[in-house]
Amino acid sequence: MSIAPAPGSSLSAARRSRELTGTVGGPAVDVLVVGLGATGAGAALDAAARGLSVVAVDAHDLAFGTSRWSSKLIHGGLRYLASGRLDVAHESAVERGVLMERTAPHLVRAQPFVLPLTPLVSRGQAALSWAGFKAGDTLRLSARTARSTLPAPRRLSAVETRHLAPALRTDGLRGGLLSWDGRLVDDARLVTAVARTAAAHGARILTRVRALELTGSGARVRDELTGEEGEIRARAVVNATGVWAGGLVDGIRIRPSRGTHLVLRAEHLGPLPAGLHIPVPGETNRFVLVLPQGDGRVYVGLTDEPVEGQIPDVPEAPEADIGFLLDVLGSVLDVPVRREDVVGAFAGLRPLLDTATGEATRTSDISRRHAVLTSSDGVITVVGGKLTTYRRMAQDAVDVAVEARNLTAGPSPTASLPLVGAASPRTLEALPAPRRLVRRYGTEAPAVHALGVADPRLGERVLPGHPVTAAELLWAVRHEGALDESDVLDRRTRIGVVPADRAAALDVVRELLIEAPAQQG
Repeated sequence: MSIAPAPGSSLSAARRSRELTGTVGGPAVDVLVVGLGATGAGAALDAAARGLSVVAVDAHDLAFGTSRWSSKLIHGGLRYLASGRLDVAHESAVERGVLMERTAPHLVRAQPFVLPLTPLVSRGQAALSWAGFKAGDTLRLSARTARSTLPAPRRLSAVETRHLAPALRTDGLRGGLLSWDGRLVDDARLVTAVARTAAAHGARILTRVRALELTGSGARVRDELTGEEGEIRARAVVNATGVWAGGLVDGIRIRPSRGTHLVLRAEHLGPLPAGLHIPVPGETNRFVLVLPQGDGRVYVGLTDEPVEGQIPDVPEAPEADIGFLLDVLGSVLDVPVRREDVVGAFAGLRPLLDTATGEATRTSDISRRHAVLTSSDGVITVVGGKLTTYRRMAQDAVDVAVEARNLTAGPSPTASLPLVGAASPRTLEALPAPRRLVRRYGTEAPAVHALGVADPRLGERVLPGHPVTAAELLWAVRHEGALDESDVLDRRTRIGVVPADRAAALDVVRELLIEAPAQQG
């Protein structure tokens, strides 16, 4: 078993410096992508996999924005089916299958959810939810996703429900509904894998490079590490900056929606073999999700609230959102969860396209359909959508770029192109590495594990009670493009979502950044 990363996929400070020098002021490339969230990284991979020359830049880091603040779910489109958006629902189900069975089976697995039938859920609501889960299974079938990948929904007795969710209150519990959906081990890790796969196909992935001005033939950029400015010339420019898209291209109107999650210690809720769907009182198609993370934490989310005014780099979770989630959670749990039990919270902004109908519409009712728009000077902007459909959004944006600029490229191959670390379940199962590492690194898990074997110091956990080891931090710097402690703590690992854990790990990360030279690659 090789202990080296996939050829050409390593991202490091040295590679960034070398490629930035050769890009700014250099010959025009086929495609410049601005934004390295899921969609931007996906566009870079799509274009590079078609044989086009690609540069992708981001003012911050991989997955700095919305792509790291999701519920970590790869949805099959049930919510959109319930609201009559059949095309969006089918697209979601197809893309879920692509990720689970072809491109990222190491990062996406089936997640069971229990909807508890408490006294707050009427029999009519229960019947409607059951019909929805059955319809969702029909979506799975229409997307040709195997039953072995996503099991069938079924009804649960009260005893079975308590077994899968022991934290539930027993008073009046008459059973539950079991359903399945796709679940990412980590959304930021998906973006990192997409970006590294793009790099393996020749794309230049440049973080800490801010686009100051876009035109249809390139961008004026600034290296955020040195302050130096210059030009990147390109035959096609794709704006994939999400909620910030309107700041670079005139005429793009975004209605951001804030989704807040709470972070709890797992021991507070006890064992959770399954996640929970908790119906929001007074809503027919809205749930709060309880999502066990497998790292000693549980996420609870999410809200769907409009955001007005200037878009912050890092949104804050307001107390009103935290209170709402605690109230819904408290409606079903046996043990109360208080404000002081919340060890962290995060909020992401969904880049919903403003359709400007003139009607007052809740952000929760705005379509998650994506759009590819071309400005008067030729900048191609991809907006809307959601994490699950990032690949299709990227494909559509590159299709427009290829046609508009007469670029020589074939159809997109990304629906069958495995990401870095991907392999069949049988191959992944046989890897000589801890299962937790396999779920995060796939076929690269033995290489990460080998670092800790060679140097026992690197095999130690960074924090008591948290599974991340120093070897994973070193891997992030050498191969995953992490440039500073924030990259490592907040995106390559999820240590940073709990402020106390972040503070405790900071010195270890800083030592590694100083002591361990980044691999030249």
